Amino acid sequence: MTRNAFIIAAGANFVAGLIMTIVGHYNAFVRDNVFAIGGMLIAMAAGLIYARLTRGGWRDSLTGGGVTGAVGAVLAIAVSVLLGDTPAFVLLVGGVASLVTGLIGGAVGKLIG
Repeated sequence: MTRNAFIIAAGANFVAGLIMTIVGHYNAFVRDNVFAIGGMLIAMAAGLIYARLTRGGWRDSLTGGGVTGAVGAVLAIAVSVLLGDTPAFVLLVGGVASLVTGLIGGAVGKLIG
């Protein structure tokens, strides 16, 4: 994995997820209806960003996209768990879902790059 691309993409994932988490803490609609799909879309975008920044091979785009999607999401989910808005098991479920969608984003980024 490319370190700088990982930091940029995972950071963007975390910031976007953190914003969604904070808004959801104060807005029940976001918490109840946006967290899951929004988190996965953010992770997918992070994977795409990673792949576009690296312009590497398939292995790097898929691995980097998946890890980037999972790391940023797990950090944002951890904040949501600490705020009491999300049960702890979502760390695992959301982490795996974000890994998969980040991987998909990495593949899309590789295909369009």
